[in-house]
Amino acid sequence: MKYIRIYPAAAVTAAALALAGCTGSPAPTSNSSAASPTISAPAATQAAGGGLPAVPGVVKEVEPSVVTIRTDIGLGSGVIYHSDGSIVTDAHVVENEQKQPFKNVQVQFADGSQSQGTVLGVDDVTDVGIIKVDRTGLPAAKFASSDPEVGSMTVVIGSPLGLEETVTAGIVSSLHRNMPPSKESPHGAIDLLQTDAPISPGNSGGAVADSTGQVIGLSEAYLPPSSGAVAIGFVTPSSTVTNVADQLLASGSVKHAALGVVPTDITPQLAQRFSLPATAGALIVNVSPGSPADQAGMKTGDIITKFAETQIGNVTDLLVALRKQDPGQQVDVVVQRGSASQTLHVTLGNLATAP
Repeated sequence: MKYIRIYPAAAVTAAALALAGCTGSPAPTSNSSAASPTISAPAATQAAGGGLPAVPGVVKEVEPSVVTIRTDIGLGSGVIYHSDGSIVTDAHVVENEQKQPFKNVQVQFADGSQSQGTVLGVDDVTDVGIIKVDRTGLPAAKFASSDPEVGSMTVVIGSPLGLEETVTAGIVSSLHRNMPPSKESPHGAIDLLQTDAPISPGNSGGAVADSTGQVIGLSEAYLPPSSGAVAIGFVTPSSTVTNVADQLLASGSVKHAALGVVPTDITPQLAQRFSLPATAGALIVNVSPGSPADQAGMKTGDIITKFAETQIGNVTDLLVALRKQDPGQQVDVVVQRGSASQTLHVTLGNLATAP
């Protein structure tokens, strides 16, 4: 899975030259929100009445709220959250390669104006970040309060390859997609929307809207064609975005339940090597001293098979179940230790403060 983060300036220039069909300076483009954006939409994407395509109406509603964000290492997209200058984006758009947030970034609005933005906070667990610019009266987007229906329209607006205010469209392909932890996303990616609307590097953090012009989420990641995928993209839902943004604005941090273990999936090879009883579950390879798991008696080598009444088949199942809990909650965790099974009572910690 590719996280669509940012796009280096040199590559943006090359892409623009190629698209312009020339070898000199790229053809000038308008930054005005009144200019017609690039639109790629299926012919079947139409208004409920079956008349003109609904996409232009959505673009007119949402486009003024979408911004381009430039950092020292590239660019991405964002969405105006409040009219007072608050802007939401993906955390990785405003972080360097060591996952440290930049202090300041450059924000370009749909009308072409620019302002310096201050990164107020990021949450790497959900990959949501928030920026503040010294401007008021901005056109804030309307964020949906619930998940969309599978099959409903999606309109993606952002700056893929540095091409500001580009629009693509498709449908919601699925809900509640979960991605396992990876080098790019060590916490995993949980409860995402899936869309077939084309997204590319530079879209990251941009708006994904429904047919009513409400933002249903932020562009997050995509599966590249080299993986055999065709138009498979992922979106952080608006419920997650608004919850995290509100916490970041209020305190600069976000609370997440913490267990204090390092789990791994159980492969057949691993099960054979260590004589494990099964391949289902999450194998604990490390327990942090003093963590909630340690205090509850969990040990390295335990296999978590059930967490808070949820059956655990792999690490992703455990992350999903943990993400649904709050710090301070007590949950029952069933572990397999050798041939015996036992239930541990764990009081969850806070990821920001857990050992």
